[in-house]
Amino acid sequence: MRKDKLLMTPGPTVIPPRVLEVMSRQIIHHRTAEFEAAFYEVEENLKYVFQTGNPVLILASSGTGAMEAAIANFFSPGDRVLVVSIGAFGDRFAEIAKAFSLNVEKLSFEWGQAADAERIKEVLDSDVKHEIKAVIITHNETSTGVTNDIEAVAKLTRDTDRLLIVDAVSSMGGLDLKTDLWGVDVVVTGSQKCLMAPPGLAFVSVSEKAWKAYENSTLPKFYWDLKKYKRGLLKELSENPPYTPAISLIMGQAEALRMIKEEGLEKVYERHKKLALATQAGVKALGLELFAREDVSSYIITAVKGPAGIDMGQLVKTMNIKYDIMITGGQKHLKGKIFRIGHCGYVDIFDVVKTFSALEKVLLELGYDMDLGVSVEAVQRSYFG
Repeated sequence: MRKDKLLMTPGPTVIPPRVLEVMSRQIIHHRTAEFEAAFYEVEENLKYVFQTGNPVLILASSGTGAMEAAIANFFSPGDRVLVVSIGAFGDRFAEIAKAFSLNVEKLSFEWGQAADAERIKEVLDSDVKHEIKAVIITHNETSTGVTNDIEAVAKLTRDTDRLLIVDAVSSMGGLDLKTDLWGVDVVVTGSQKCLMAPPGLAFVSVSEKAWKAYENSTLPKFYWDLKKYKRGLLKELSENPPYTPAISLIMGQAEALRMIKEEGLEKVYERHKKLALATQAGVKALGLELFAREDVSSYIITAVKGPAGIDMGQLVKTMNIKYDIMITGGQKHLKGKIFRIGHCGYVDIFDVVKTFSALEKVLLELGYDMDLGVSVEAVQRSYFG
């Protein structure tokens, strides 16, 4: 008997049964007291997860839509921005900024490495005319399995006029990001990763400093005009949200956020860390090598260098087709060189154990020499201590 597909990917992730049940109910109208109550509950619980007192704006979009909104709302054509990239999604933010005619200075680090705050500081210090309006950076880069130190970067912008814009699409709700305490001005995320809901919702928090920048922005915006969403939340408009929302997704997200609050943020972060360390232990027990250094290796997804002579595409395909466990391969120039195991959102240790059990079987089928059970034991020893 076939089981439900186990998504051990960085997103979309497995949806909790509680969330699925809520979303299976008949749809309600979005201009009703019932929906309004759910919407504002989502809003308050998002503030809890974002660790902010600022409104968190709710968009019907993927995370990329929120990234575009983060560009369109706070800049004007020709504005100079520093985009820090450590992988595919840092590159994407640079491409979005260029599409809106910003003057993009890109600071790239080798894939598999984290951003060096000192090098960012050097670039900002060399900007003697203070032309750089913002630093734009990814918190957790799923293409490489690397996490950036956002707190260190925030120290460079917090007491300046420069904005700090952070892509937390894969990290929000799984990694600690103290939006207000650290002084992060704009944070974007999506519903389909650590927040345990289907794709289709995006969330944006905006600081007071960023709202001041909004007033000077001349870039075109209509659907992505974040001021409309803020005014709707504050009930300054006749309708909130200003456009038809993704009703069923919001109802499901409300339930998922309740689950996060019930567990507690610190316990959520600790669970993700323990699962990541257990995954790393399993990888090393197989004699394989992490793509990233352990000190910057993500607690959301683990990237693994493929063993010599093993077809990574076939490994991923066999896991998916034969064993109903979906992991992912590499992106762009890493295609065929790495595979990635996600362990975020609604994932527990037994999902990781199941994944390594199948991974061992597939590696053996593909000709990799190893002792059966070695990684499963290492995973459990790491997690259960």
